Amino acid sequence: MAVDLAEKQLREGTASTQVIVHYLKLASPRSDLEREKLESENALLKVKADAIEAEQRTEEAYLAAIEAMRIYQGADGDDYEE
Repeated sequence: MAVDLAEKQLREGTASTQVIVHYLKLASPRSDLEREKLESENALLKVKADAIEAEQRTEEAYLAAIEAMRIYQGADGDDYEE
């Protein structure tokens, strides 16, 4: 609704300078670059989060494999000799 009102004010020539400046900034190349930068940063954060999750799953798989090897060797932890 606010956007519609601002649009109406711009068409009628009654928009405040703040509204005019706001929309001029939105249309600027710098605004586009800032938006692209934010999108890239968000994508990078998602990739990092996915990598952390994958690392955790890998670690859990290693621990499960080690535990399975212990069981297979007949070691229950108490009588295991090195």
